[in-house]
Amino acid sequence: MADRSLHTLDRSPALAPLLTRGALLSPAKRLTLNRPRPHTDCPRTRLVLPGVRIDLARLAAYERVCGFPVGDDALPVTYPHVLGFPLAMRLMTDPSFPLPLLGLVHTSVEIVRWHPLAATGLYELSVYVDELTAHRRGTEAAVQTEVREGEELVWESRSTYLARHGSRGVVPAAAEAREEREVLPLVAEWRLGGDVGRRYAVASGDRNPIHLNAFAARLFGFRRAIAHGMWTVARCLAAHGVPESALVRGEFKAPVLLPGAVGYGADGFGSFELRSGGRVHLLGEVRAV
Repeated sequence: MADRSLHTLDRSPALAPLLTRGALLSPAKRLTLNRPRPHTDCPRTRLVLPGVRIDLARLAAYERVCGFPVGDDALPVTYPHVLGFPLAMRLMTDPSFPLPLLGLVHTSVEIVRWHPLAATGLYELSVYVDELTAHRRGTEAAVQTEVREGEELVWESRSTYLARHGSRGVVPAAAEAREEREVLPLVAEWRLGGDVGRRYAVASGDRNPIHLNAFAARLFGFRRAIAHGMWTVARCLAAHGVPESALVRGEFKAPVLLPGAVGYGADGFGSFELRSGGRVHLLGEVRAV
């Protein structure tokens, strides 16, 4: 990362102004993407936030809505994503970031927890856009988040976000191969209330309107409000359990409508999924490292 400019923050960015800025910039960015050769230069800034302490009340709200035990000293494996999210949003709403915030779809997440993180610990966050790549449906951004305790890297993640647009001439228009896979054994069925998105938004700070009410969701083509992708991963991991040092992967396949009902499936080898009827919403795996 020697070619990245380092920018150190003195506080976590406020999300509401960033969401507003992202919404205002989105139309112009969308026009740029729809040109025959979309601009895909990667921003070269790495944001760093030192001296991060955990808000225990907010952590407890997150644990409750996701199904983790409340009051554990160790942070849930997905919680550092919440800490890094405002920094990621600052990068993705900057004018130099070419993808529009509105309509950006979280497509996958990969997390490595090298050591458990104490809720009372002191941490440094680091977030940067690792790369922008052509995708058969548009352009995909990979955002890297790292957490250090002192000089030691204790947690890291890589999230991909897709901006859909015409990609003719950018990638081959080959049909996506359909993966044949067995349905995992059903472990539990969960009925999800219409307030899940709002509760997770309060705990995580991610107040994207498509998760909060049906009217906003319909503006983006959804019949009802949809659950946050990171909530679906966290809820499954709370049920599955995670080793102290772990690799977690999740692929977001289809939105989960709220209210609704989903089935949680898992095997004895670390794979898990969330589905309803014949539709798969989330595919994931967890294993020790």
